[in-house]
Amino acid sequence: MISNTHVLISLISFSIFTTTVKSSRATSASESFVLACGGSTVATDASGRKWDPDAKFLTSSENSMLATAQSQDPSLPSTIPYMTARIFTYESTYKFSVSPKTRHFVRLHFYPSSYSNFNASDSYLSVESNGFTLLKNFSASITAKALTQAYIIKEFSITVTQSGSLSLTFTPSKNGSVAFVNGIEVISTPEIFQPANMVGFSDQLIETEDSSFETMFRLNVGGQYISEDKDTSLSRIWYDDSPYLYGAAFGITSEADKNVSIDYPSNLTEYIAPVDVYRTARTMGPNPKVNIKFNLTWVFPVDGNFTYIVRLHFCEFQVSKTNQRVFDIFINNQTAQEAADVLAWAKEGVPVFKDFAVYVNEGKGDKELWVALHPSESMKPEFYDAILNGLEIFKVNDTSGNLAGPNPVLSPFQEKGSYDQGPKSFAKSQVHVGAIVGGIAGGVAGFGLVVGVLVFLKHNKRDSSGRKCNSMGWLPLYGSSQSSGTKSTTSGKSSGSSRISTLGGGLCRHFSLSDIKYATNNFDESHVIGVGGFGKVYRGVIDGGTEVAIKRSNPSSEQGVHEFQTEIDLLSKLRHRHLVSLIGACEEGEEMILVYDYMANGTLREHIYKGNNPPLLWKQRLEICIGAARGLHYLHTGAKHTIIHRDVKTTNILLDEKWVAKVSDFGLSKMGPTLSQTHVSTVVKGSFGYLDPEYFRRQQLTDKSDVYSFGVVLFEVLCGRPVLNPSLPKEQVSLADWAQNNYRNGTIDSIIDQNVKGEINPECLNKFVETAVKCLSDQGIERPSMGGVLWNLEFAMQLQDNPDGPKMVAEQRANDAFVMHTTTLLTIEEEEGGGETEDSANEIFSQIVNPKGR
Repeated sequence: MISNTHVLISLISFSIFTTTVKSSRATSASESFVLACGGSTVATDASGRKWDPDAKFLTSSENSMLATAQSQDPSLPSTIPYMTARIFTYESTYKFSVSPKTRHFVRLHFYPSSYSNFNASDSYLSVESNGFTLLKNFSASITAKALTQAYIIKEFSITVTQSGSLSLTFTPSKNGSVAFVNGIEVISTPEIFQPANMVGFSDQLIETEDSSFETMFRLNVGGQYISEDKDTSLSRIWYDDSPYLYGAAFGITSEADKNVSIDYPSNLTEYIAPVDVYRTARTMGPNPKVNIKFNLTWVFPVDGNFTYIVRLHFCEFQVSKTNQRVFDIFINNQTAQEAADVLAWAKEGVPVFKDFAVYVNEGKGDKELWVALHPSESMKPEFYDAILNGLEIFKVNDTSGNLAGPNPVLSPFQEKGSYDQGPKSFAKSQVHVGAIVGGIAGGVAGFGLVVGVLVFLKHNKRDSSGRKCNSMGWLPLYGSSQSSGTKSTTSGKSSGSSRISTLGGGLCRHFSLSDIKYATNNFDESHVIGVGGFGKVYRGVIDGGTEVAIKRSNPSSEQGVHEFQTEIDLLSKLRHRHLVSLIGACEEGEEMILVYDYMANGTLREHIYKGNNPPLLWKQRLEICIGAARGLHYLHTGAKHTIIHRDVKTTNILLDEKWVAKVSDFGLSKMGPTLSQTHVSTVVKGSFGYLDPEYFRRQQLTDKSDVYSFGVVLFEVLCGRPVLNPSLPKEQVSLADWAQNNYRNGTIDSIIDQNVKGEINPECLNKFVETAVKCLSDQGIERPSMGGVLWNLEFAMQLQDNPDGPKMVAEQRANDAFVMHTTTLLTIEEEEGGGETEDSANEIFSQIVNPKGR
């Protein structure tokens, strides 16, 4: 089964097929059962929710026993219900008395750890409920390993017959195996599923009244993560949609003004979805020439041989008349809805839903579900654009009552376990917390933790011709398979063949050591312009007058070969106005040297508070932040694979002679997770003061770790002080903590750099600070994407430039700037051996440009 973390931990919710659906009864709290399996007393989890013991709901306890987990994974949200379990040696059944002819969602919690009397990796189980097969030969251990997750939540919607009884039967699937479960929730919900049209067969309806469902995805499209406590009474979780967007044509996000009211119609109630879902949206953007060439597309991995209900949530808050925004909806390359006009379905600010059914085959390459929106050309609307506010996908049981899919197939790497060792000195069994790994000129520091198991997932990916190719998920950019020779025990350098000829090195210029010595006057100390963890940086001249920056590896550096090869592999393939350009490299004898474009104005930090330079004006600072955000946004979304920088800070933002910001120093960078992953498990590295606390706690890397670090940079630019200053009072030592405290207390004005305090327009300041605070959210899932950060900074710039202008005009100008940036992502050179034309980019980033229904 191809799964996803969002699939496994999302909670069931239901909406309607058309706006004529009648409101259902409210949820009955008396029919809610929340059980901590294996527990002996009522227990309260970290969020204050009470969990009851499960024993009294078992028809018999003879075939079961209690167990306690021997260790607690740091990513567990609470010890309740995960640290206790009930183990079943033979078939065992729970029974719950509920109202007849009602619908309930069932949530099963699994923590596949080692227990006092069994190991969860030996467990294969099946679960049935009221004649439906929910799980079959399910291995929580394999599923968790494939997803790099510590715990699993499976969620289903079950319809109850006239008997008024809901049963859950757990059965070990293999001889000698056991079944287990840590937590069970049975919650009464309204019946709001209605028959849905089968895509491609307009006369065929999928009946849902007697069906059961598994929740696959629930997304707040264009918005942020919505936690259970911010949902309606059904306590659902809504996730950011950006991980599922296909290609670089991902549109723009928007939010309704505070004075815009979201009004549920009389035949709907707000338990359908929280108001925050409808206050945000993703659209294609204001440029019709760009929009008409691409689709706004999402791709979801699913199980084959099942029918799925795709529910799309809409609420129009930007246009006010019909035929202003009209678009076509495609699902798996078939026309689901032509000429969709939200204002033809509902008034402005009024939610509306559409349900579509689609069957997904089992065939090779078919286990994906695509949703695409494209402007309707035939209707000639005022704006060539599309909009979506929310998206949910439910799996429907087959004709035999089955909902179960297969376990994931583990690759050889997953079977064995693979370790990301990082620098040689970290490849040890003991814990290294807060170990500093090198000299610092700009605060480069690293952390070593216990090396986590690195899981490599296979995922079907399309090459530039549109064909599918199998590739391993993400790999460290310095993949060990590319290195030859043996490594030095001190610096990790190779004594074998040159690394410049491997991977991306074939695309950069080769310098001889004599060339480098001539350029630097034999490494004259007067040419040194900086020192970092990798080594010294020299100013040099090549080709009779071209100024360059030359970074020479320190033989005793802990970073050594990994940073050297990572920089070559990355920068030889990437070209962007806001990334530093690698000219070439030299590897000769013990020397490892990198040659870059010279950045005449040095680092951002030395123009804020570290140096003798005049302080930058506020508008200059804001322009630099926007440039850096564009560079990071390109790394996250515009390159062939997601790239996570891992060391974003003001000393790694360089300024050229025209004050254009360039993101630099990619020695710690990693490729990000694939579509079927949500994070990367890895040794924690980064710089003190900028390090994402969630990444530090869980050793799970996502692009949101860069977002956190960039949030610290934003406050550093605003406040003009170091991110860590031990000489200050305890509460002021950390800039991130100090800034957030002042924001909460309404005293942010008191910590603004006095050099720019009088220059900032209040509206610009509010937007800038609000953006920085969101970046510093404790949970990565609550942080905006870099695309969201970039748009907010563009908007802040418009507010600074036009303080008295209409807000709508500022938003439009921010949109224009953002679209101009994203358009360059579609044509940027990525492939070895050459760049892409706009036409080829069209093919890569949108496989379904105006597809025809079948």
